[in-house]
Amino acid sequence: MSSQIGKNITVSIFGQSHSQAIGAVIDGLPAGFAVDMEKVRAFLARRAPGRAAYATARREADEPIILSGLAEGKTCGAPLAMLIGNGDTRSKDYEKLRDVPRPGHADFTANLRYGGFQDVRGGGHFSGRLTAPLCFAGAICLQMLEQRGVFVGAHIASVAGVADAPFDPVRVCPADLQAVSAKPFAVIDDAAGAAMQEKIAQAKADLDSVGGTIECAAVGFPAGIGDPMFDGLENRLAAALFGIPAVKGLEFGAGFAAAEMRGSQNNDPFLLEEGRVLTKTNHAGGILGGISTGMPLLFHLAFKPTPSIARAQDSVSLSRKKPEKLEITGRHDPCIVPRAVPVVEAAAAIVLLDALLGA
Repeated sequence: MSSQIGKNITVSIFGQSHSQAIGAVIDGLPAGFAVDMEKVRAFLARRAPGRAAYATARREADEPIILSGLAEGKTCGAPLAMLIGNGDTRSKDYEKLRDVPRPGHADFTANLRYGGFQDVRGGGHFSGRLTAPLCFAGAICLQMLEQRGVFVGAHIASVAGVADAPFDPVRVCPADLQAVSAKPFAVIDDAAGAAMQEKIAQAKADLDSVGGTIECAAVGFPAGIGDPMFDGLENRLAAALFGIPAVKGLEFGAGFAAAEMRGSQNNDPFLLEEGRVLTKTNHAGGILGGISTGMPLLFHLAFKPTPSIARAQDSVSLSRKKPEKLEITGRHDPCIVPRAVPVVEAAAAIVLLDALLGA
């Protein structure tokens, strides 16, 4: 398995959903940085399960145990290794999935790739549970970015067709990002958020699930970072973001809408503001030719509906080679989007700090 990302900073994720623990090793962090562990815990709590009606009922403390890399609260140059224990597991809920794979899940492909030796409990290494150590690594990188004047934030852009207000693509600022991240349900428009939660509750009542989108922004990121043609910021962000389970689509700036525009509409006119070269609009999402423009970095991610639903679905028995109905038991999110918001911020932060340190 390839569960490592980064060049100047490398982040390696290990563990399975129901293994004794999950964790991360972060190598290459600059020495001498004072890590605010309370901020790290608060960030992890935004992703943690069992905290809301729209999330899985599984409850985990998600308390990070630091094994190495910190001395007197500061990074010391050694790899930063940490563990998060798994406690509230119900492995028996997953035994049938070794033979009868869930539609829409990696059960089938994991069986092919690893010859049936994969850990099916809770989805094993394919589980969203592995985003907890990713969030730990991202929380450290977010603090280091903020020290450099770079701020990353995201919000729920849509759920089941209900849309939130968007970030201002030109004028989004750190206060905007901090305001939405402080909310228990990360939306700009609270009325839209209430409607989204109703959609999630209805899907849960129907023994089903819903998907949605997340918009993420980074402000204060300097111009001139990135390289063509396979090492641009879009490329590197995409590699990390598609590591988040359930992500099925990614667009930067105007994205697919740009395909319906004329060049005169999509081009961002340049202007001067206090001696800085900026753009009047930001359809490019802050990136041209894989290199940052100095405008806010903006992208949207599409998340599929959670495949683990209680409604009966058509599957097959891999051992008997016969069709079989599958009714999934266990505890699963009716919508993964709300808990994925900090995960998106974390993945983006890792990439952006890595890029800055290599500039």
